[in-house]
Amino acid sequence: MLRGSCLCQGVAFQIAGSVTNLLYCHCGMCRKAHGSAFRARGRVKASEFRWTRGEALIRFHESSPGQHRGFCSVCGSPLLTKFDSDPTTFGLALGALDDDPGARPERHVYVGSKAPWHEIADSLPRHEGGATT
Repeated sequence: MLRGSCLCQGVAFQIAGSVTNLLYCHCGMCRKAHGSAFRARGRVKASEFRWTRGEALIRFHESSPGQHRGFCSVCGSPLLTKFDSDPTTFGLALGALDDDPGARPERHVYVGSKAPWHEIADSLPRHEGGATT
């Protein structure tokens, strides 16, 4: 069981499964939403995810058609993304995890729009755009 929460601790969740497809996204939307050079994210099955506290505090913003980014309305912590095209899966902001997911990001995506002041210093594969695998 993995646990996660927001900065103010008003929202908490559990994942009764694994986090998969871990990556670093450098697109402009992820940079803006996370206030950072990139977003570390993974995927979780919606059926294995449950809110344990503060679900009423979650607000969603449709950042692009069919993609709804969820965040705590009190502290602003990014938590997950819901996809209209695949309601069985959520995108998970890895920074919200309180526990080690046991896996590590495998690649960088959207490096073609990365922050010009950030240098990628690891040897993970890099994709100019998104990568579906």
